This record gives sequence, C-alpha cells and structure tokens, in this order.
Amino acid sequence: MKNILPTLLATAVLTACGNKKTETKVVESQTAAETNAPVETEKPNSDLKPAFEGQTRIAGVTTKTPYETKVLTDKLDRPWGVVALPDGRLLITEKEGTMRIVAATGSVSEKITGLPEVNDSGQGGLLGVTLDPDFANNRMLYWAFSDKTKEGNLTAVAKGRLATDETKVENTTVIFRATPGHKGNLHYGGRILFDKNGYLVFSTGERSDMETRPQAQQLNSANGKILRITTDGKAAPGNPFAKTPNARPELYSYGHRNVQGLAFHPETGDLWENEFGPLGGDELNLIQAGKNYGWPIITYGMEYSGDEIGSHIGQKEGLEQPVYYWDPVLSPSGMTFYTGSAVPEWKNNLFISGLSSTHIARLVIENNKVVGEERLLKEENQRFRDITQGKDGALYAVTDNGRLYRIGGE
Repeated sequence: MKNILPTLLATAVLTACGNKKTETKVVESQTAAETNAPVETEKPNSDLKPAFEGQTRIAGVTTKTPYETKVLTDKLDRPWGVVALPDGRLLITEKEGTMRIVAATGSVSEKITGLPEVNDSGQGGLLGVTLDPDFANNRMLYWAFSDKTKEGNLTAVAKGRLATDETKVENTTVIFRATPGHKGNLHYGGRILFDKNGYLVFSTGERSDMETRPQAQQLNSANGKILRITTDGKAAPGNPFAKTPNARPELYSYGHRNVQGLAFHPETGDLWENEFGPLGGDELNLIQAGKNYGWPIITYGMEYSGDEIGSHIGQKEGLEQPVYYWDPVLSPSGMTFYTGSAVPEWKNNLFISGLSSTHIARLVIENNKVVGEERLLKEENQRFRDITQGKDGALYAVTDNGRLYRIGGE
C-alpha cells in the first residue's frame, strides 16, 4: 500500500443543505466563491457565452479537512467501472471483458470470466457495472458493454450471477441492445445504475460519426440517450415516451453526445449526468424525464478541427441548458456524490473522474447550481475513469493505466 499524497491543509468552502441550522455555512461558501479564482485558466475554444452566471469557470475552492490518498494496486488491466460490494471490497470491470475484486489490502483476484464477448476496439469493451439492490441474497450483477452484431457495434446491457466462488459470472443473459448498430467503435456511453424503484438507468452515446450524430435527436434510436428499463430489459413503467408514436419506450431523455457519468443525488434523489463535448463543451446536466439536452443542435464546443458545429449556438428555446460546462474539456467519465463523514465539507459534493484533464473534479452544488470547483490528484497525471464511494466512506477511483486509489480518512 503506497501513500502517494501527504495530508492536505488549506482554506475550504463548506457546503449547506439549505435548512436553518446551516445558514452560516451557506454564507461561508458564497464568500469563498467570490474571492477565489477559477481553477481553469486556459483560453476557451469557443467564443460562445454562457447562458447564466456561474455556468462555467466558477470560483475555485480547496479542501480544509486533512485526508489521505493511497494507491491500493496498479495491477488492474484497463479498468472501466468500479462498485463497492456489501463486504467493502471493490468489484471492477476491465475493458477486455473480465472483472476483478480488490480487497482493502490491495490484493487483486484472478480474472472473473463467463461474461459475453465484448468488442474492446476503440472506446468499446466491458463498461459500467452495478449490483442488484438485493445482491447480498441473489448475487446478481448488471453491466453495459459494446456488442458486435451483424448490423454493427452497439451498447448492450447484460445480467448474471456472481458465482459463490467468485471465479465466474453464471447464467449470463443480454437483456437489451441499443439499436441501431454502427460499424464505428466510438461513443458507447456505458454507465449503469439502479433507481429507487428498482429499474435500471443506463447511458449510450450517439456513436460519434457525422452520419450517426443526428440520432441523438431521433426518438426511434437508442443512441445518444439515457434509458430506463426493467431487469428483464423491458421499458420501465412511467417512461416519458411510452405513448409517443414511433418512439422507443425505453427512452428517458435525449439529445446527448456521449454519457459516461450517472449519479443520483443522495438527498433530492435527482438524476445527474455528465457527457463529453467535442473540443470544449463537456457538460453536467440535471436530468428530467422526457427533456431534450440539445446535442448536436446546441453545444458550447467546437469540432476537433476547430470548425463551428451546426449553427454555432449554445442556446435554443425548448432545449435544456447544462447546469455547468467545461471549455477546455474535463473529459468526464464516472462520477459519484459523497455521503461520508470523514471530510465534512465534501458532504453532497459531486466527484467526477477526468480523463484527458488528468484529475478528479470536486464540484460544490447548492440549489442545483455549481458554486465551487476543485481539482484533486492532478499531480498524479492519471486518466481517471471511474469513482465510487466505498462502504468505509472513502472514495475509490480507477485509472486507465490500472491503478485503484483510495481517497479519504484513515
């Protein structure tokens, strides 16, 4: 176990829950936000202006409470998703199509096999994973992966039982395929989790290419969407497009580019999402059923060539604005809200894994607005792929080159 970061002591912003007891903390947070410079100092790629104050480049904050960061292991093989098991160990997906279990000591299991074959070319592979709410009794897992079909590659969802000896996943079944398929190997989305009603919520990408990009706006396509299904792969009851002609009943929201982050707020229960923009324009969104989040009609980003996208607009009536966006990009992947007690000012803060930005973004959110941003572990120079909270209240993050970090109190 390697200690790679000394205890941090600095000025901090405190969060608040909005009740009378925490009014003083709200004032402290706002005061700090007014006096600290934004963490982003580079020139933006786009000349588009934000829709409202604080939508981007919010004031920087720093953590006051001492905490410790450790590398538990660097022996993982391109990890993509991480989730905490009931006993505190971490179940981790690896891009090539296997899973591992890592203990608090850093010991890594042999590869867990038995999953359907994945197409791990490009951005594909074994992606996000989640546990059945009754996992302690039924040992059921659900995961997203890139599936190669005759029609092309697509995002699929499967389920199976983790064997008692933890060497394989048994009775695996593919329960949903996000059609239509496409010959490309980019923008699969791939995060998955359970909502409070026991339905699966998962994300897809619009598959990146110019020819597939418009599918984000098409209700007869499962690409560029957030979807909500039962554990048997059927449309969940109450979905917003269940009675819309020619629309897929599994759809929950649309107009997304490539969604790799999903998380429910621990107090409000709201669904939050992050997605990749192109050159700039990475987004954090508060998801509401049936809403259109705009891609590719509106975006705060540019083409990778530097050309403008579409009509080069960031706002349009009827299309949802991001709560927050980044330009230059964060390259946001997995994310989680903090509910632990070891670092009090992190309470209900959102932590987002940054890939090309090589840091974990901590966002302070109050009244559904971002009021502070901090960059954690930037000195590690790692592509952070996913982050979750463990049973011990610490945060655990995996990186593309095989590391698992523990971030929190001792």
